[in-house]
Amino acid sequence: MSQTTGRAAVPPREPRAYPGGPQQMPPRGNPYSGKKKLRPRWGRIALLGGLAVLIIAVIAGISLYGYANSLDDDLKRTDAFSKLTGDRPAKAVKGAQNILLVGSDSRDPDTKDDEANAWRADTLMLMHVPADHKSAQLISIPRDLWVVVPKSNSAECSDGSRAKINASFAFGGLPRAVHTVECLTDVHIDSVMAIDFGGFKEVTDAVGGVDLKVDKTITSIHKPHRVFTKGMMHMNGEQALDWVRQRYQFPRGDFDRQRHQQEFLKALMEKATTSGTITNPAKLNAFLKAVTAAVTVDNDFSLTDAAVEFRDIRGDNLTFITSPNKGSETISGQSVVVSDREKALALYQAVAGDKMTEWMSANVKK
Repeated sequence: MSQTTGRAAVPPREPRAYPGGPQQMPPRGNPYSGKKKLRPRWGRIALLGGLAVLIIAVIAGISLYGYANSLDDDLKRTDAFSKLTGDRPAKAVKGAQNILLVGSDSRDPDTKDDEANAWRADTLMLMHVPADHKSAQLISIPRDLWVVVPKSNSAECSDGSRAKINASFAFGGLPRAVHTVECLTDVHIDSVMAIDFGGFKEVTDAVGGVDLKVDKTITSIHKPHRVFTKGMMHMNGEQALDWVRQRYQFPRGDFDRQRHQQEFLKALMEKATTSGTITNPAKLNAFLKAVTAAVTVDNDFSLTDAAVEFRDIRGDNLTFITSPNKGSETISGQSVVVSDREKALALYQAVAGDKMTEWMSANVKK
């Protein structure tokens, strides 16, 4: 794919003992060193991967690649790999792709008005596409995962301060987040896709809404305080986004929210690929314009190349995984997520070596 074009190859380096190695050691002092504490925002964990695959799946379903090229031209671009140099892991397997998916929301209802234009990307997912391009594994990285954030984009992985992983954006934007994730996982990232979740309303409405299962009757914590009634509900864009923002009403909090996001994505993907969207030019145009308007990619990413290479990926061959962790602990007065180093090491070695089929056979329940 052309998204790796223009970046110099890096020499292999010895793997670290654990993904994230020293960042899991007990901290010394406050990791923010007097900096303003980042206010956590609602998670969008599984939304990231679904939208990325959704774009690719629908593009792959059409033959109008001239039109697809125009969509490629419409994508917003950013230098996501700025100044990343010698401490990058080598790309181990030709043909396999590792895409960092990043979530933000310019219309987050929890955001103060005076912060409406601030960069607030705080959700991360690593999407691995094996070399045969017939499936994808989407690994959610908890935003509160306790890591070392390198002090610069070219710094060694061990040279930084301990913080929640979402602090990497505040310290250095997308490039620092890329560097932090590569240090955590020892996996080479080929492309970056940043998604504004405010655009999901238009994407959902473009396919006529989705049907989602509501676990129990709840009232939304956001205005206009919608009531979601237990059972199957048809939701438009505003309703669906409100639903997947809820966490406080559920016993497992963020983990229940992740599950709801995954269910939403699968429903959206199925609706887009089976409801006549692809065969209806007006619906297709509205859908694709809404999707591309919500996405920013790195300078070398090619949507048309991705569509060709990933054309066999659909909802039923996606696997959602959460980065192995031991749950929440309190460190330096903060509630953080602590990595399960041994299990994380095995997972990310499988990603780097394109051995996810074997890893899933041993670790993912059917």
